[in-house]
Amino acid sequence: MSSKSIAKRARTKAEADFATWLMMAKLGGFDDLPSNAQSFLTNYRTRLETMSEAESTALAVREVYSAYYSEMGGVGAPPELKARPPTTERKGVRFQTGPKHQPGLSAARHSTRPMIGKSLSALLIFASLVALIVAYRFLTQ
Repeated sequence: MSSKSIAKRARTKAEADFATWLMMAKLGGFDDLPSNAQSFLTNYRTRLETMSEAESTALAVREVYSAYYSEMGGVGAPPELKARPPTTERKGVRFQTGPKHQPGLSAARHSTRPMIGKSLSALLIFASLVALIVAYRFLTQ
């Protein structure tokens, strides 16, 4: 396998794992994380005192990426891959918003519509995270 393909796999895995670990820690599951994940998150939190969240996150993902690159058989220093910038284009999943205001709807019904959409989105995100955690635990055992 080429170093570039190892680097891409390692970077993708590092970004996904770090986001998962961060969410698990925020939900109170820090002690359930593997020791290497706890170490990366501890370093991340320490850096937050001296740098912005974005800088600390980028550095933490870089550290995880370096570790994964070596574990996956990469030789030497991992190649610099550009971090994926937040996309502003609508290429992926489109989240649907509630319907536009329609005359004739009661005020009570209209005011609850956005809340239902937001809680449904939050529920879907939570369910996805739980599925990721279960898959991660299954694959690591």
